[in-house]
Parts: sequence; structure tokens; C-alpha cells
Amino acid sequence: MKRRTFVSGSAALAAAGLVSTTASAAAIQPYSWDLNPPTDTRDNFIAWGKARGEDPVFLGQRWDRFQALVKNKDIWGAATIRAFLLTPREEFASINPAIHKRAYEHAFLDIGYGVTMSGPHIQGRMTNVIDVKRGEKVLEIGTGSGVQSAYIANLTENAYTIEIIAPLAARTRALYDKLIDKGYTEFKHIKTKAADGYYGWAEAGPFDKIIVTCGIDHVPPPLLQQLKAGGLMVIPVGPPGAQRVLKVTKTQAADGSITTSREDIYGGKIVPFVPFTKLEGDKIVGTHNR
Repeated sequence: MKRRTFVSGSAALAAAGLVSTTASAAAIQPYSWDLNPPTDTRDNFIAWGKARGEDPVFLGQRWDRFQALVKNKDIWGAATIRAFLLTPREEFASINPAIHKRAYEHAFLDIGYGVTMSGPHIQGRMTNVIDVKRGEKVLEIGTGSGVQSAYIANLTENAYTIEIIAPLAARTRALYDKLIDKGYTEFKHIKTKAADGYYGWAEAGPFDKIIVTCGIDHVPPPLLQQLKAGGLMVIPVGPPGAQRVLKVTKTQAADGSITTSREDIYGGKIVPFVPFTKLEGDKIVGTHNR
């Protein structure tokens, strides 16, 4: 297998033309688990975020999307609401000028490499369903733009994410590092890896929660093995372009036997996802569908 060498951090972003090497970092208030953005009014939220060093235009869009998420019952828990309100989704859309100003739209947005940034509604619901608690170990399959693990980083210090497209993995890792330098130190909670996510991250497991952001026609056995007893996985399962998003619960009985149960988080609604691709050597070849 050939080895790849990647440039990490802000240097990779500068090389890609995504950030100026001479630009000074914005003064974002350092992260704390005690940070609690106001949820009473739009004006109060924008004022709070502006004082923290964020853009009031995007803060307004974030608030408006938050209201839509609550109304549509895609987000409901206090911890997940906090995670959404603290995550600068626009920063993860900044890699493509064509979608930067559309970061909070209810849409899947093109981030290159043939993949998309999932919409805030599906990300909000999938995150809320796995109900991450601080201290839990969470694995994401399909790093993509990086925004899904950014939400997880506001819920636990132990976020792990795998991306099969090596250049995309490097670009997103560089973006996390840039945002850490900018003051979003919560992204230090994220560990990244370029690999085939079908096989999980055995040396880092087992995991309390797993979130899969690409579609497949079955639940990968390695991921189920790496899920703790009592753990939850949320995964799009079904034929190409016609997946249903399932919550999979793993239970261990008193005699040690393991069972799983499945629940459709959308009540049967079809939600298309990008395919769960397969790595052979250092090349992506086909998918893991049976």
C-alpha cells in the first residue's frame, strides 16, 4: 500500500487557498462547558454571540434555523440545543464560496469530492436521538464537512470521526485546527482518521454511541461489535438513495446474550444519503452494499 503524506493545520488550508496565512484570528471567547447561549429571544442570542466574537448575520441565521428545528421536532434536548447554538456551521461551509452563505439552509450542500454537507434538520435529529452524555465515547462514520462531529464536540470530550476520502479527511482536520487556533477550542475534543469506516476504530473502542452519515443496505458487523452493550447507533439503512434512518439499540441480557432492536427515527420516511464506499488498498472501489 502506498503511503500518503498530508499537510495538516492552517498550512493545508492556506495551500488550498481557503485561508490567508497573514490574516489574524478572530477573538472568539475560549470554550467552557459553562457556556450557555441565551434561548429566550433572537436579539439576546445575537448580542451574546457577537460579544463572543461571532458574525451577527450568521448568528441570526443560526437562531432562525434553531427555531425551525424545534418547531419540526428535529431537536429537543437542552444539551443538543446548546450544541447547535454554539456550533458555527458557516465555518464548515466556508470551504466552498458557493455554499458559505447557505450554511443554515434546509438542504444538502456540495462540499466537493462527490459528497455533501447534510442539512441541519437531519443532523439535529440524528444527534438528538443518540442522546450523547458528557464523557461518553462517540464514533462518527463519514467526517465530510466536519460539522456533525463539531456538534458532538459540544456534548462530550471524546469524539472520534473517520473519513474514507483521504484528501477530504486532511482538509477537514486542517479546518478543525484552524478553528481551534481561532478560539473554538472545543474542537480539540475531536480525533480524526482517514480510513474505511466500515471497520470502525477498534483500537479506540468500544463506543457508547455511533453515528453513521452514509447509506448502506445493512448494519456493519464491526460497528455493532464496537458498540457497547446499552449503546445506541443511528445509521441510514436501505438500497441506494432510499435509506431509512434507524436507531439501533444493543442490549446485553443477564446471561450475557446480546440482542439488538431497531427503530425508524422518521417513521418510514425515505432519506437519501451518499453511499457507504469501500477502500481497497489506497483506492475507493464501489460500496459496502451486499
